[in-house]
Amino acid sequence: MENTALTEMDMIVRLLLGFAAGAVIGFERSSRRQVAGLRTHILISTGATLLMLLSIWLPQEFAPVKNGDPGRIAAQVVSGIGFLGAGAIIRLGNNIRGLTTAASLWFIAAVGLAIGAGMFAAAAAAELISLVTLFVLDFVEKRFFPSERNKILELHYKNAVPATAAVLDICKSYGVRTQSVDVDEGTGGHKGYTRLRILASIPDSADIARFAQTLKKAGEASRVEIKEKY
Repeated sequence: MENTALTEMDMIVRLLLGFAAGAVIGFERSSRRQVAGLRTHILISTGATLLMLLSIWLPQEFAPVKNGDPGRIAAQVVSGIGFLGAGAIIRLGNNIRGLTTAASLWFIAAVGLAIGAGMFAAAAAAELISLVTLFVLDFVEKRFFPSERNKILELHYKNAVPATAAVLDICKSYGVRTQSVDVDEGTGGHKGYTRLRILASIPDSADIARFAQTLKKAGEASRVEIKEKY
């Protein structure tokens, strides 16, 4: 343990670096209004740094203890941070949000551990990679793989035949992917009443109000509903 002897100044510098690392990633998450933002990432990163420092300091301070393991506390951080990350994941119907934030919490804890262990070059490289992933690749992902939400489209008709082909063409023009189509006749016990039910994936960038209005005009639908899929 002689090569890893820590001074008080070493500890302070590493804690400040852990604070800075958490602030950078936390700022990006806060700018996107995520549930875990600036303060959460700072606390996790700085806390992980402190725990890594403690892992190194304890065997160093109590030299007679032969079975001191600098990696024991760090190993618990890796598993423990997973429970905190799970709290950042939100399920809305069939849509799941917060996975990237949960991953960033786990990642920043690893960066904090690296800083606490004195692996400054590795921590800096990891921080740079995370910034490229969160900023640059975000634009690439949205360009080629736009995010979508699964919805149920219901078009209600009174004394009219559902214009299924026209509705599907409108969905395609708005970039909406249809997964299934069902037609229910005489719904609710009303003769001449028909419901067209479509399970579809709607891009987040789609103008929902305009899309619904266009659907209503197709085939003279009396009512259009867009619901969450549960």
